[in-house]
Amino acid sequence: MIDAARRARRSFGPAVGISLVSLVLAACGGGGGGGGSGFFPIVPNNPPADGGGPPDNPAPPTVVPVVACADLAGKSLPASLISLPTQGATVTSATPVAAGDAGNQLGDYCRVRGTIQPVDPASQLINFAVNLPEKWNQKTIHFGGGGFDGVLIDGTEVIRFGPAGKPAPLALGYATYGDDSGHQSSSITDGRFAANDEQLANYGGQSLKKTRDVAQALVFARYAMKPKHAYFLGTSTGGRDALSYIQRWPLDYDGVIANEPALNYTGTRLSNVAVGRALYKDGGKGWMTVGQTMLVQNAAKAACDKLDGAVDNIVSNVESCRKLNEQILAALPRCPGDISTGDTCLTEAQINTVRDIEDPLVFSTYSLANGVKRAGGYNILEGTQVAGPYTSRDLGTSATSPRDANVFVTGDQWVKYFVTRNAAFDTVGFNPLDPGEYASRVTAVSNLTDATNPNLAPFFNHGGRIIMLHGLADEVISNNSTIDYYQQVVATLGQAAVDMGMRFYTVPGMGHGTGVFIPNWDSLAALEGWVEGGLAPATGVAVDAVPATYGRTRPLCLFPSWPKYKGSGSLDAAVNYSCVTEVGDPLACPNLPAAVTSYKGGNGLGEELHVQIDPGTMAYTVTFDATVGVTPRAARTGSLGKHGNCSYTSGEKGAIFTFGAGGVLSGGVNVPGDGRFTPLLAFQKTYDNVATPNDFKTVSNTFNAAGVLQGDTSAAIYRSTGKLRDAGTFQYCTSDPVTGFMAYNASCAPTEKGYIAYNISRGSFDVFTTLASGKAVSEGGTLSGSMVIGMVNGAAVPLHLIPKSFTPVTDTGVTKGLRILAPLGPTAGMSDGSYSMLSVSGENHDATVAGTAFNLGGANAVLSYQASPLDAVARVDAGRPGNLLFNSGVLVFLSTATTGTNAALELGVRH
Repeated sequence: MIDAARRARRSFGPAVGISLVSLVLAACGGGGGGGGSGFFPIVPNNPPADGGGPPDNPAPPTVVPVVACADLAGKSLPASLISLPTQGATVTSATPVAAGDAGNQLGDYCRVRGTIQPVDPASQLINFAVNLPEKWNQKTIHFGGGGFDGVLIDGTEVIRFGPAGKPAPLALGYATYGDDSGHQSSSITDGRFAANDEQLANYGGQSLKKTRDVAQALVFARYAMKPKHAYFLGTSTGGRDALSYIQRWPLDYDGVIANEPALNYTGTRLSNVAVGRALYKDGGKGWMTVGQTMLVQNAAKAACDKLDGAVDNIVSNVESCRKLNEQILAALPRCPGDISTGDTCLTEAQINTVRDIEDPLVFSTYSLANGVKRAGGYNILEGTQVAGPYTSRDLGTSATSPRDANVFVTGDQWVKYFVTRNAAFDTVGFNPLDPGEYASRVTAVSNLTDATNPNLAPFFNHGGRIIMLHGLADEVISNNSTIDYYQQVVATLGQAAVDMGMRFYTVPGMGHGTGVFIPNWDSLAALEGWVEGGLAPATGVAVDAVPATYGRTRPLCLFPSWPKYKGSGSLDAAVNYSCVTEVGDPLACPNLPAAVTSYKGGNGLGEELHVQIDPGTMAYTVTFDATVGVTPRAARTGSLGKHGNCSYTSGEKGAIFTFGAGGVLSGGVNVPGDGRFTPLLAFQKTYDNVATPNDFKTVSNTFNAAGVLQGDTSAAIYRSTGKLRDAGTFQYCTSDPVTGFMAYNASCAPTEKGYIAYNISRGSFDVFTTLASGKAVSEGGTLSGSMVIGMVNGAAVPLHLIPKSFTPVTDTGVTKGLRILAPLGPTAGMSDGSYSMLSVSGENHDATVAGTAFNLGGANAVLSYQASPLDAVARVDAGRPGNLLFNSGVLVFLSTATTGTNAALELGVRH
């Protein structure tokens, strides 16, 4: 029949072709809700080619048209052809496009454009586009829209987030189509169309069905064959379109791709309004500049980037990060007097705006479509970029007018035209949690526009397959709403049924087509392999399309898994990551002991002590052990509270306790009669030589020593190089106050000599000072202090304590203090990490070391590592002048000042 029709058209001219088109269209009938397997009759003499084998089998032969492109122009399609009420459709143009035409990269195809007439004379037309290739692969693709639509989706686009360089589906032989959702606008954020009921229903999804019916009729008209497979691809509103379609008409498509779908559409708009209210109510007190927004985003990244094992500007372990919300908020700088002074601080109203961006909306007084009671928040505290260089959107230009925050503009249009239908309505006065008189209208609109029906069984049961993808840093459509929907589908159908028909991928760092990671992968090939070959996609590989990091790869993990760095290899290669589902508490410390444990050490007043920790109750007891000339004070007791990164608050005048790897503990104890604390350092394991009292080979070494001697009103920094010998004798070569550390020299002067002997009763070494002018001896001398030698991962960390009576203190010249010894040898990079620091002046600081970069308490500085004979000492430049010593995760900072109230020593541990 087809060959005869071609011969007739060639022999008798276009009139015969036109007649054939009319016959074919008439044969299509009015259609119904039927799917791709039953909507069009099959022409007996031209049956579909076989197929359905594995995806690596040869593709079915392409099909060539039976009707010339131009013959479609001007044709009318009756309303009976379209499943939903219309006044029919008209092909307004049908233009042949040649592969050689200027600018065309889509091959030879027929460019069809037309309109679908509304029932309501006041409603606008639906504009549609259908593209019919000269060599058809027997497949169709329906493309969804975006935003509020109003712009024709013409079907010539490439695959969204597809592999770089892959041609558009039309160029690959697909018949493609799309529409404008039934209204025309120059902006996809213009909601005025929704004041008309038919236009709103069309936008809600009806235009998709109408366009699909017309497009499939035109496909049949041109090729005299129904498609072998029909697919739907959509992103954002288009993702909602894809899901909405199969929820309503499950038999029409074989597979859909829904990227970052706005499926909880009404919840999204209510969230827009909630954020807008936070920004603009009360005269805009909660509005934030880009700089203030970046303060929040940078704090979240600093806290959470490392939770996946890779510091790569991507927060991958989102749910663990979520557990740090309160810590991140608490650490944000507050504006003095709660008055905004610029980009360096936040007011309480602005902190509340951050909460409104982050937190989900929970509806207690009414429900959305399908019983939905929640709209997910945006992950601003888990890596989402609401403003800044990785997004084209922000929170607007002003606290008052215009109210142009991107997240609010669409919510404002939605309230004005979808709900109240009052263009003058003040949306800031609309309460999303309690819409009052508009509650029933919100639910009605939700039923028109949302795609949240979890019963996908009709789609799955006919072999339908879904690939759904959402970025975990989406700043426009909440990925948390998509997660909620997926979990509801699982609850409705069961995990096994969902695994048979659905794949849901979440992408860390990906925003709404923005973000620090934008994935490229071939989702269409994955869908076709599944639908046509039965090969279900699993973990994919996504290539980053962000210009600054272009080409790095990550595994594309199925929800709820996320990519965790394996610990070695390039950070830019997917092979070095594993998809994991573990979600831990970042405030839970792996260095915390499993049972009640005692730590032995000392503090900045030279007091020897031990600390007992009960990990079950987080209770602590600090017991002060007897030592030279001092009656130990009463024990201190208290409890530890979570602070973060293995750090805990305490009752010791604000001192932070931190558990480091290898059994080292830093903390503090109150100073009697003072409002400050003094730092302490203690160890789970300490060295003793009870079995061989004269043998110190295990811990003997050449050290640099750093410390402080404190009087009643002043302090003196101590720097020296020392040696602990095999027989337990020691010698310090004290530093020159001007030149700093010196090289060790046995003949140095001034010098300090002595020896140590283990005291079984205290579990530490007594320190005896001998004559500086005499030889090294291990007997006699004056008992002058004690030494605790911590063992951290097998390495010795000697802590030399110098105690004096401080109750009462009457002589300002009396000193007490400590010295920490560090072996020679570190170079840039060996001691990188984050440290919790405590100063002898009673302050907490955080510090980071990264190669030659150093930050202490927010002050940036540059490190230079000293060459021999002063290695082990790092010099800190003018950013925070001083010196650093490292020993097995213990860090000591000495300020440049050597005496007076500005002389500072800080010690801490790496967490």
